[in-house]
Amino acid sequence: MFTGIVAAVGRIAAVTPARGGVRLRVEAGGLPTDDVAVGDSIAVNGVCLTVVALDRAVFEADVSLETLECTAGFPTGARVNLEKALRLSDRLGGHLVSGHVDGVGSISRFEPVGDNRLLAVVAPADLGKYIARKGSIAVNGVSLTINAVNEAEFEANVIPHTLQATGLLDLREGDRVNLEVDILARYVERLLTASK
Repeated sequence: MFTGIVAAVGRIAAVTPARGGVRLRVEAGGLPTDDVAVGDSIAVNGVCLTVVALDRAVFEADVSLETLECTAGFPTGARVNLEKALRLSDRLGGHLVSGHVDGVGSISRFEPVGDNRLLAVVAPADLGKYIARKGSIAVNGVSLTINAVNEAEFEANVIPHTLQATGLLDLREGDRVNLEVDILARYVERLLTASK
């Protein structure tokens, strides 16, 4: 589990074909890795990946073909949001994020509003029912509060701190982003639709 509070912005240093997918080599940027071990989980742009190799400030992770198909991908050289898995003693500053991407959205607008940015994203139609005004959503692993919803398009206000502390500032209209809806919405749906 994660919180959607990005700890550092890293970079995809290399993408190497591997059996059943690819292996990523990720420069951890400012993410402290002294307490990271092989087998630990790190969210990379909101995708929970398992560390399979570690060399100081660089780690490697395998990505399956299934994960590649349901995410926005990991192009070489891309800046990526990084967050280590939540510990039970950590503060929950964002919202509960599993690191399992629900779908890929498309940026429809990303424009200045004073010092902030208005981020508008068109989500896949089947995710629209999970997106609620004043609810939470993770965009490339960043926990955001939803300000407005129109069908499957939503808007969020991104404050200057979040712009500087994440890779969201790199986004442009038309870019694809990883989306994870609030896990509570999924459980509520299951409770309401489960047979009695």
